[in-house]
Amino acid sequence: MKKLLFIASALLLFAQNGQSQAVKAGEKLTYSASYNMSGLMTPLAQVTMETESVSTSKSTLLHLICEANTFSKWDSFFKIRDSYESYVNPSTLKPSLYRREILEGTYSKKEKYIFKNGTLECTVNKKNTPERRSAFRIRPNTQDVVTTLYQVRNIDFSKMKPGQTKSFIVVFDEKEMSATVKYMGKETIDAGPLGSKSCYKVSIGANTDKLRGTDKNLIWLTADNKKVPALIKFSIPVGTGQLLLTNVKGI
Repeated sequence: MKKLLFIASALLLFAQNGQSQAVKAGEKLTYSASYNMSGLMTPLAQVTMETESVSTSKSTLLHLICEANTFSKWDSFFKIRDSYESYVNPSTLKPSLYRREILEGTYSKKEKYIFKNGTLECTVNKKNTPERRSAFRIRPNTQDVVTTLYQVRNIDFSKMKPGQTKSFIVVFDEKEMSATVKYMGKETIDAGPLGSKSCYKVSIGANTDKLRGTDKNLIWLTADNKKVPALIKFSIPVGTGQLLLTNVKGI
Protein backbone atom coordinates (compact mmCIF):
# COMPACT_ATOMS: atom_id res chain seq x y z
CA MET A 1 0.00 0.00 0.00
CA LYS A 2 3.10 2.19 0.60
CA LYS A 3 1.79 5.72 1.12
CA LEU A 4 -1.34 4.90 -0.92
CA LEU A 5 0.31 6.25 -4.04
CA PHE A 6 -3.00 6.15 -5.88
CA ILE A 7 -3.98 9.45 -4.22
CA ALA A 8 -1.10 11.27 -5.88
CA SER A 9 -1.50 9.28 -9.09
CA ALA A 10 -5.16 10.23 -9.41
CA LEU A 11 -4.30 13.87 -8.92
CA LEU A 12 -1.55 14.11 -11.56
CA LEU A 13 -3.39 12.46 -14.45
CA PHE A 14 -4.94 15.19 -16.60
CA ALA A 15 -4.21 18.42 -18.54
CA GLN A 16 -5.13 20.55 -21.56
CA ASN A 17 -5.18 24.27 -22.23
CA GLY A 18 -8.61 25.82 -22.47
CA GLN A 19 -11.23 28.10 -20.94
CA SER A 20 -12.93 27.47 -17.63
CA GLN A 21 -16.52 26.98 -18.82
CA ALA A 22 -16.80 23.68 -16.95
CA VAL A 23 -15.13 24.89 -13.74
CA LYS A 24 -16.71 27.47 -11.45
CA ALA A 25 -16.31 28.59 -7.84
CA GLY A 26 -18.52 26.89 -5.27
CA GLU A 27 -18.10 23.26 -6.35
CA LYS A 28 -17.42 20.40 -3.96
CA LEU A 29 -16.99 16.82 -5.15
CA THR A 30 -16.52 13.99 -2.65
CA TYR A 31 -15.15 10.52 -3.43
CA SER A 32 -14.66 7.26 -1.60
CA ALA A 33 -11.17 5.94 -2.38
CA SER A 34 -10.84 2.15 -2.39
CA TYR A 35 -7.82 -0.13 -2.70
CA ASN A 36 -7.77 -3.73 -3.85
CA MET A 37 -6.94 -5.79 -0.77
CA SER A 38 -6.89 -9.57 -1.28
CA GLY A 39 -9.23 -9.27 -4.26
CA LEU A 40 -11.76 -6.97 -2.57
CA MET A 41 -12.14 -3.22 -3.15
CA THR A 42 -11.86 -1.84 0.37
CA PRO A 43 -12.80 1.82 1.09
CA LEU A 44 -9.83 3.41 2.87
CA ALA A 45 -10.05 7.17 2.40
CA GLN A 46 -12.16 10.16 1.42
CA VAL A 47 -11.02 12.50 -1.36
CA THR A 48 -12.57 15.93 -1.86
CA MET A 49 -12.15 18.43 -4.69
CA GLU A 50 -13.40 21.96 -4.02
CA THR A 51 -13.32 25.37 -5.72
CA GLU A 52 -13.69 28.87 -4.29
CA SER A 53 -13.18 32.46 -5.39
CA VAL A 54 -10.40 34.39 -3.65
CA SER A 55 -9.77 38.13 -3.99
CA THR A 56 -6.32 39.68 -3.57
CA SER A 57 -5.21 43.31 -3.74
CA LYS A 58 -4.41 42.82 -7.43
CA SER A 59 -6.90 40.30 -8.80
CA THR A 60 -9.54 37.65 -8.21
CA LEU A 61 -8.32 34.05 -8.40
CA LEU A 62 -9.93 30.64 -8.44
CA HIS A 63 -8.70 28.49 -5.56
CA LEU A 64 -8.60 24.76 -6.37
CA ILE A 65 -8.36 22.42 -3.39
CA CYS A 66 -7.86 18.64 -3.33
CA GLU A 67 -7.66 16.75 -0.03
CA ALA A 68 -7.24 13.09 0.87
CA ASN A 69 -7.86 11.69 4.36
CA THR A 70 -7.96 8.09 5.48
CA PHE A 71 -11.10 7.03 7.33
CA SER A 72 -10.48 7.08 11.09
CA LYS A 73 -10.55 3.28 11.45
CA TRP A 74 -7.50 3.05 9.15
CA ASP A 75 -5.48 5.83 10.80
CA SER A 76 -3.71 3.45 13.19
CA PHE A 77 -2.68 1.31 10.21
CA PHE A 78 -1.58 4.07 7.83
CA LYS A 79 -2.71 7.65 8.40
CA ILE A 80 -2.99 10.02 5.45
CA ARG A 81 -3.69 13.74 5.61
CA ASP A 82 -2.80 15.16 2.20
CA SER A 83 -3.65 18.59 0.79
CA TYR A 84 -3.01 19.89 -2.73
CA GLU A 85 -4.08 23.38 -3.77
CA SER A 86 -3.57 25.80 -6.62
CA TYR A 87 -4.47 29.42 -7.28
CA VAL A 88 -5.33 30.01 -10.94
CA ASN A 89 -6.70 32.59 -13.34
CA PRO A 90 -10.49 31.95 -13.34
CA SER A 91 -10.72 32.39 -17.13
CA THR A 92 -7.73 30.37 -18.34
CA LEU A 93 -6.91 28.21 -15.29
CA LYS A 94 -3.28 29.26 -15.66
CA PRO A 95 -1.60 28.65 -12.26
CA SER A 96 0.25 31.26 -10.27
CA LEU A 97 0.75 29.42 -6.96
CA TYR A 98 0.70 25.74 -5.99
CA ARG A 99 0.98 24.20 -2.52
CA ARG A 100 1.28 20.58 -1.46
CA GLU A 101 1.29 19.35 2.11
CA ILE A 102 1.40 15.61 2.77
CA LEU A 103 1.38 13.52 5.91
CA GLU A 104 1.56 9.80 5.16
CA GLY A 105 2.39 7.59 8.10
CA THR A 106 5.59 9.03 9.57
CA TYR A 107 6.52 10.80 6.33
CA SER A 108 5.76 14.50 5.82
CA LYS A 109 6.56 17.02 3.10
CA LYS A 110 5.56 20.57 2.16
CA GLU A 111 6.04 22.16 -1.25
CA LYS A 112 5.30 25.61 -2.67
CA TYR A 113 5.65 26.47 -6.36
CA ILE A 114 5.41 30.02 -7.69
CA PHE A 115 4.86 30.29 -11.45
CA LYS A 116 6.52 33.49 -12.66
CA ASN A 117 7.34 34.47 -16.26
CA GLY A 118 8.36 31.01 -17.44
CA THR A 119 10.22 30.21 -14.22
CA LEU A 120 9.17 27.93 -11.39
CA GLU A 121 10.33 29.00 -7.93
CA CYS A 122 10.24 26.06 -5.52
CA THR A 123 10.37 25.83 -1.73
CA VAL A 124 10.48 22.32 -0.24
CA ASN A 125 10.39 21.21 3.39
CA LYS A 126 10.77 17.57 4.41
CA LYS A 127 10.71 16.10 7.89
CA ASN A 128 14.16 16.30 9.54
CA THR A 129 15.60 18.01 6.45
CA PRO A 130 16.63 21.68 6.00
CA GLU A 131 14.41 23.81 3.79
CA ARG A 132 15.47 23.73 0.14
CA ARG A 133 14.88 26.50 -2.40
CA SER A 134 15.41 26.31 -6.16
CA ALA A 135 14.27 27.83 -9.44
CA PHE A 136 14.26 26.55 -13.00
CA ARG A 137 12.81 27.38 -16.39
CA ILE A 138 9.60 25.65 -17.47
CA ARG A 139 7.73 25.41 -20.74
CA PRO A 140 4.91 27.93 -21.33
CA ASN A 141 2.06 25.43 -20.83
CA THR A 142 3.49 23.53 -17.86
CA GLN A 143 0.98 23.18 -15.03
CA ASP A 144 0.80 21.72 -11.53
CA VAL A 145 -1.16 18.54 -10.79
CA VAL A 146 -4.21 20.26 -9.29
CA THR A 147 -4.63 22.64 -12.21
CA THR A 148 -4.30 19.80 -14.70
CA LEU A 149 -6.96 17.81 -12.90
CA TYR A 150 -9.43 20.61 -13.57
CA GLN A 151 -8.13 21.48 -17.05
CA VAL A 152 -9.20 18.08 -18.42
CA ARG A 153 -12.82 19.16 -18.00
CA ASN A 154 -12.32 21.81 -20.68
CA ILE A 155 -11.31 19.34 -23.40
CA ASP A 156 -14.03 19.07 -26.05
CA PHE A 157 -14.30 15.28 -26.25
CA SER A 158 -17.35 15.59 -28.50
CA LYS A 159 -14.96 16.55 -31.31
CA MET A 160 -12.55 13.66 -30.68
CA LYS A 161 -12.62 10.16 -32.14
CA PRO A 162 -11.88 7.04 -30.05
CA GLY A 163 -8.13 6.51 -29.96
CA GLN A 164 -7.29 10.18 -30.46
CA THR A 165 -4.77 11.58 -27.98
CA LYS A 166 -3.58 14.88 -26.58
CA SER A 167 -0.17 15.53 -25.03
CA PHE A 168 0.70 17.83 -22.15
CA ILE A 169 3.31 18.71 -19.51
CA VAL A 170 2.87 18.50 -15.72
CA VAL A 171 5.32 19.53 -13.00
CA PHE A 172 5.47 17.18 -10.00
CA ASP A 173 8.19 16.70 -7.38
CA GLU A 174 10.10 19.59 -9.00
CA LYS A 175 10.25 17.87 -12.39
CA GLU A 176 8.42 18.37 -15.67
CA MET A 177 6.69 15.21 -16.88
CA SER A 178 5.13 14.43 -20.25
CA ALA A 179 1.77 12.65 -20.39
CA THR A 180 -1.07 11.83 -22.77
CA VAL A 181 -4.86 11.75 -22.59
CA LYS A 182 -6.52 9.19 -24.89
CA TYR A 183 -10.24 9.36 -25.62
CA MET A 184 -11.79 5.87 -25.64
CA GLY A 185 -15.43 6.67 -26.42
CA LYS A 186 -18.62 6.90 -24.38
CA GLU A 187 -19.94 4.57 -21.68
CA THR A 188 -22.98 4.76 -19.42
CA ILE A 189 -22.07 4.17 -15.77
CA ASP A 190 -23.50 4.54 -12.28
CA ALA A 191 -22.31 8.01 -11.26
CA GLY A 192 -23.40 7.76 -7.62
CA PRO A 193 -25.44 10.83 -6.60
CA LEU A 194 -25.79 11.84 -10.28
CA GLY A 195 -27.48 8.55 -11.17
CA SER A 196 -26.90 6.70 -14.42
CA LYS A 197 -24.86 8.97 -16.71
CA SER A 198 -23.39 8.81 -20.18
CA CYS A 199 -19.67 9.53 -19.73
CA TYR A 200 -16.54 10.17 -21.74
CA LYS A 201 -14.07 7.38 -21.00
CA VAL A 202 -10.46 8.58 -20.97
CA SER A 203 -7.20 6.65 -20.61
CA ILE A 204 -4.16 8.31 -19.04
CA GLY A 205 -0.55 7.60 -19.88
CA ALA A 206 2.44 9.34 -18.32
CA ASN A 207 6.21 9.23 -18.34
CA THR A 208 6.35 8.12 -14.71
CA ASP A 209 6.87 4.94 -12.72
CA LYS A 210 3.78 5.76 -10.62
CA LEU A 211 1.40 4.33 -13.25
CA ARG A 212 1.32 0.80 -14.63
CA GLY A 213 -0.18 -0.91 -17.67
CA THR A 214 -1.75 0.21 -20.93
CA ASP A 215 -5.26 1.65 -20.65
CA LYS A 216 -5.33 0.64 -16.97
CA ASN A 217 -5.56 4.19 -15.60
CA LEU A 218 -8.98 5.53 -16.52
CA ILE A 219 -11.39 8.35 -15.79
CA TRP A 220 -15.08 8.68 -16.67
CA LEU A 221 -16.30 12.29 -17.14
CA THR A 222 -19.99 13.06 -17.47
CA ALA A 223 -20.79 13.75 -21.12
CA ASP A 224 -22.25 17.19 -20.49
CA ASN A 225 -20.95 20.74 -20.13
CA LYS A 226 -19.68 20.08 -16.57
CA LYS A 227 -17.62 16.95 -17.33
CA VAL A 228 -17.74 15.88 -13.68
CA PRO A 229 -15.19 13.12 -12.87
CA ALA A 230 -17.65 10.38 -11.88
CA LEU A 231 -15.25 7.44 -11.57
CA ILE A 232 -11.48 6.96 -11.57
CA LYS A 233 -9.69 3.60 -11.80
CA PHE A 234 -5.93 3.26 -11.42
CA SER A 235 -3.15 0.72 -11.63
CA ILE A 236 0.13 1.47 -9.85
CA PRO A 237 3.17 -0.60 -8.82
CA VAL A 238 1.66 -1.49 -5.42
CA GLY A 239 -1.81 -2.44 -6.67
CA THR A 240 -5.10 -1.22 -8.11
CA GLY A 241 -8.00 0.84 -6.84
CA GLN A 242 -10.71 3.34 -7.64
CA LEU A 243 -12.37 6.60 -6.63
CA LEU A 244 -16.18 6.59 -6.57
CA LEU A 245 -18.21 9.81 -6.53
CA THR A 246 -20.32 9.95 -3.36
CA ASN A 247 -21.49 13.56 -3.05
CA VAL A 248 -21.85 16.63 -5.28
CA LYS A 249 -22.46 20.28 -4.40
CA GLY A 250 -22.49 23.42 -6.52
CA ILE A 251 -22.66 21.69 -9.92
